[in-house]
Amino acid sequence: MTLFQALDRNFSTKNIGYKHFGYFCLMKWMKRIFDFYLDASIHVAFAVFSLVQITWLTLNIPSDKHLSWFLFFGTISCYNFIKYGVEAEKYLLVANRYHKNIQLLSFIASGLALYHAYYLSIAIWSGLVILVLLTVLYAVPLLPNAKNLRSWGGLKIFIVALVWSGATVILPGISVHDSVPWDIGVEAFQRFLLVLILLIPFEIRDLQYDQKELRTIPQHYGVTKTKIFGAFLVLLFFFGTFLKDRIGYNELLGKGMLFLGLGCLMYKTKRQQSKYFASFWVEGIPVIWYVILVFLEYTFSPHFAIAVSS
Repeated sequence: MTLFQALDRNFSTKNIGYKHFGYFCLMKWMKRIFDFYLDASIHVAFAVFSLVQITWLTLNIPSDKHLSWFLFFGTISCYNFIKYGVEAEKYLLVANRYHKNIQLLSFIASGLALYHAYYLSIAIWSGLVILVLLTVLYAVPLLPNAKNLRSWGGLKIFIVALVWSGATVILPGISVHDSVPWDIGVEAFQRFLLVLILLIPFEIRDLQYDQKELRTIPQHYGVTKTKIFGAFLVLLFFFGTFLKDRIGYNELLGKGMLFLGLGCLMYKTKRQQSKYFASFWVEGIPVIWYVILVFLEYTFSPHFAIAVSS
């Protein structure tokens, strides 16, 4: 081997090493960005945003962009407050740089939420007061020695489902109606069930972390019975569609696909989960549902509907 061949081979080896190192650094940064996306509650905010858009589509009511974006930015700030700073001083005095970035994002999101809140109607504000009160009771105890609603394990997921249902169905409904029509009530009930179903994988995952005093559903009934309960909720969710006075074909088809997906979710859910199973895939189900509905709207005519009752 000549000197030039040896140098060329050495250079090629170093070049390959640099490429591998560059790829490693890129993947490391992508993982950091992805983890921040999840930890800063951006993913769950997109889930809420998607559910609001689904409400506009399925109920065929005019959309309100200010309500949609208020809920998106409000979800980021509220969820981060609940996760990282239930105590005010912990939320304001943050030493960790990573949490400082989440705190900064939360403050920006709060400001944008307030901007969009200015354009909301009085009717929406009246509903928001109730939901905000429930959220505060969920995160903060009213008395120094009292427990918040989050500490009541058996009740916790029902409170979360109630708030999500109210925010993503009732608020859009009262933005265009003086009262809550029957179909909106049915949709709110289905949304309540959907959120309960999506929370079950989280409850099962957290078995190893939750204190026994919480008495969560998996702690009380076990993983298998909890999954059976979830499967029953999936059935109730889908067949609840037929309680509506008017059902769109696209809505029925979309909920049919969601029904199959939720059934698979209950089957796949287990105690030992991968890192992103619940925090990314389960929370991403509303986004996937929204994408399916948008595809159906553009593929098939949105005007066909089934009149269930006169």
